[in-house]
Amino acid sequence: MSPSRRGERPDIASIDYGSYLALDELLALQRLRSSPEHPDELLFIVVHQASELWFKAILFELDQLTTVLARYDTGRAVWHMGRLNALMRIVSAQLDSLETLPPQHFAEFRGYLGASSGSQSVQFRAIEAASGLRDAHFMHALEEHGEIPPLVARHLARPTLQELFVGLLAKEKTTLEALYTGPGPTLLFFLAESLLEYEQQFAQWRFKHVQLVERIIGPTTSGTGGTLGARYLQRTIEQRFFPELWAVRGKFYAPDPSAASADPPKRRRKS
Repeated sequence: MSPSRRGERPDIASIDYGSYLALDELLALQRLRSSPEHPDELLFIVVHQASELWFKAILFELDQLTTVLARYDTGRAVWHMGRLNALMRIVSAQLDSLETLPPQHFAEFRGYLGASSGSQSVQFRAIEAASGLRDAHFMHALEEHGEIPPLVARHLARPTLQELFVGLLAKEKTTLEALYTGPGPTLLFFLAESLLEYEQQFAQWRFKHVQLVERIIGPTTSGTGGTLGARYLQRTIEQRFFPELWAVRGKFYAPDPSAASADPPKRRRKS
């Protein structure tokens, strides 16, 4: 009987860097469509494939975060948020390389993309759903491509991160306002701030993406997948995962009722 059949680990001595990472298969996936091959198409493909790999890691961490929040494990939730925010910074930073793609070069191979579009990324839509998007604009964007993919539907069926966080606050018998007015920062405070940081990182990525698209194809050119291009992306910048975390900040700057009821100063009459 072979070692694998006995439940033992296979021989790992033969595993090297290339085989562990399946580099032969990985590096064969960058298939340029342009003919003759355009020198900038490789960069375009690598950035988007790398993004999908980072999306996979982000989705994994969101799954872990959802699990620990459901268990009311605040400390581990803070830890996962630290990793999520680091991953979002990487995804955003790699867009910098596409700023070296001038519009006239992209125009030379854009036609070979066919009807493909970033809006068709199932993993990105799953991240949006897992993070808490449920508004009408988002749901319409999902449905216009046909049946909602199972991965996205699975996250839509779960509670949002905001709902899980609010549930955690209720379990700890506290409120959002109390996190910011209590005796010193608590783990829940740091979790709230890291959730907000995640949303900020996401919004910065969206804004950077809009600017990149406008820089390469202009603000009014339609997208390859039939979208409105930069005009479509502009709409998404204002989408919020944690509206309650944003709203609570305004409560500390509400007008003082006593000041509003005070008599206004009387003007002196001119003689």
